[in-house]
Amino acid sequence: SKAAEFDTAQEIIKGAKAGQTFYVPGEHDTALDDGALYRERFGKGTVGNGWYSFDHKGVHFVGLNNVQQIDAMGKIGSEQLVWLKSDLASRSASTPIVIFAHIPLWMVYPQWGWGTQDGAEALSYLKRFGSVTVLNGHIHQIVQKVEGNVSFHTASSTAFPQPAPGKASNPGPMVVPAGHLRSVLGITNVR
Repeated sequence: SKAAEFDTAQEIIKGAKAGQTFYVPGEHDTALDDGALYRERFGKGTVGNGWYSFDHKGVHFVGLNNVQQIDAMGKIGSEQLVWLKSDLASRSASTPIVIFAHIPLWMVYPQWGWGTQDGAEALSYLKRFGSVTVLNGHIHQIVQKVEGNVSFHTASSTAFPQPAPGKASNPGPMVVPAGHLRSVLGITNVR
């Protein structure tokens, strides 16, 4: 979350030549300055501490910031929850919804902080929709879950692997044999 690191990230992203790009902050993006530099670089036009929504081809997309109030786990916070409820209120129940957040909204493994404290409240606003997809990172591995009308998908890391929940004494960078590294790192494509 230093200026030089954001410079590097911007150059890498430019090199990817990936059309329009949307961002949600991770805890490292907000740790030093409560996300001010992140919002300046990657959060223009967002609301509050960096959340937003938009519609594209009949799908309603929502980007949440659940790292701003981080302690042991992520937290969305009351201001953002009020905004989310209002944002979703005018949408038809048949509108497909896609949620982006850094930390999982569901409790993947609370002992390691792999969940969002008030995620259940956010998810309660989505129960009336027929199709909801929730995408996140943070845990650096692929975990999927379907609960009712909500599909949860986490993504691999492009940096360092983490152990599976409960398979180590704590989360943190895992050392793996060089030949195994590509199987635990990567980029996820969603269509």
